[in-house]
Amino acid sequence: MASLFPRIRSLTPGAFVLTPGAEPAPGYRLRRMRGRGGFAEVWEADAPSGQTVALKFMPSMNATSTARELRSLQSLLPLKHPHLLPAYDVWCVPGYIVIVMELADATLLDLMLLYHNELGQPIETSLLCRYLWQVADALDFLNARQHSREGRKVGFQHGDVKPNNILLVGETAKLSDYGLATPTHGPVTPCPRQGTREYAAPEIFTGYYSERSDQFSLAVTYYVLRTGAFPFPALPTELPRQFSRPAPDLTLVTPAEQPPLQRALAPVPQDRYPTCREFMADILKAHRYKVVRDSDDHWLIIRDKKRSSTVTTVSLLRRPPHA
Repeated sequence: MASLFPRIRSLTPGAFVLTPGAEPAPGYRLRRMRGRGGFAEVWEADAPSGQTVALKFMPSMNATSTARELRSLQSLLPLKHPHLLPAYDVWCVPGYIVIVMELADATLLDLMLLYHNELGQPIETSLLCRYLWQVADALDFLNARQHSREGRKVGFQHGDVKPNNILLVGETAKLSDYGLATPTHGPVTPCPRQGTREYAAPEIFTGYYSERSDQFSLAVTYYVLRTGAFPFPALPTELPRQFSRPAPDLTLVTPAEQPPLQRALAPVPQDRYPTCREFMADILKAHRYKVVRDSDDHWLIIRDKKRSSTVTTVSLLRRPPHA
């Protein structure tokens, strides 16, 4: 397990020890580690209610930064959207901030690897478009300056949109990991830190978010999941002061997909789409799809009046190991 998930552990003396059976709070018992990101570990755990949840452990360095992170995370708890992974609670244990979240089946990265390694093909375009339309819907909700915080209306830039942070719960994609979410009050907002650099918009390297930074990351995510490759060359370890990305290489997708990707990946934020859904709408058109809602108010991707099927592919992720 340790070789699969390099540990993201707190260096604080006396930090809570993450191990199966440990109880970070009354009634919560850790089962097993489910994964890790650049800033945290996620564990499957039993909750006092009897349900199984995910506990995310984010190392905290000192009381000041911990209090600031807690305030930021607590401001996001009231946000409710069908395609945002719900966070139920947040608290502290020695050395960590702990977030209680819904337990998911897998990530879109898992799905991509399944397709490539077991099926020898990319993710079906109808399935990929369905999931990323759902994520685009969540991002537009999150980004819109409609959320109340400290007496004013703000938007939030997620700051780390990537396949690992898009989780699958049944047949639904949900955007997770709000550790870097930043409130925005206008078209430009200083960003205190970067997310995953390979997915980051160019303005982030100059120290600010635009209202369309998440859209850039969504476009990179689409390209990676569609092709298994990045549209840009690898970044140098140390970025020069006047760093700028080269133009994206989009040759691995069809000519019809390239114009919407070019626009969403524009180096100037104002040249991108006004919303993430508008970007995905043009991607859908490139594949001759359209999006509709079914009788249960769920998003469906339709092509030639035939509903796309996702049950078989997603169920593959739920098979027992080595089945």
